[in-house]
Amino acid sequence: MNSKAKIILHPVRMKIVQTLIGKEKLNVQEIQARLNEVPQATLYRHLNKLLEADVIQVVEENKIRGTVEKFYALNEKEQSTTEDFQKLSREEHLNLFLTFMTHLLGQYEAYLQQDEIDLMKDGISFREAMIYLSDQEFQEFISELSKVYLKVIENEPTSERKARHISTIMIPDAKK
Repeated sequence: MNSKAKIILHPVRMKIVQTLIGKEKLNVQEIQARLNEVPQATLYRHLNKLLEADVIQVVEENKIRGTVEKFYALNEKEQSTTEDFQKLSREEHLNLFLTFMTHLLGQYEAYLQQDEIDLMKDGISFREAMIYLSDQEFQEFISELSKVYLKVIENEPTSERKARHISTIMIPDAKK
């Protein structure tokens, strides 16, 4: 399976895509500043994989002293992986979900491995809630949730802002 969904779900590539969401364009240095834990060679390798898969595109090139500075953006035409996602088998869906969960586990483990942590101050939270919604209410809920995300997703990093990973999983109850 070499779907766009599988390509994006690699931990480093997922971070690159998340960094580009809501941004008009970023160069490698700007992406690197947001993903300072990713070595530059690794960043270039994963940028190239995303380019090959048409997930991102080069939207501008500037020649600077014999080198070319490239600016990257999400490929708006290819951004939706819904069709790819729907073509996957049940086993492939399970494997993608396992990859996603493993990524989350890795992030949490990396947080816990730090010398000093403060779970309350850092806002560590994970919970599950059962909500009952009609299809229309669910679509309204998703729309409102998206608006809340959009308010903060374009925030630029500063010395006062800490990167916080927020993951959402929505699974309907299995029919009985």
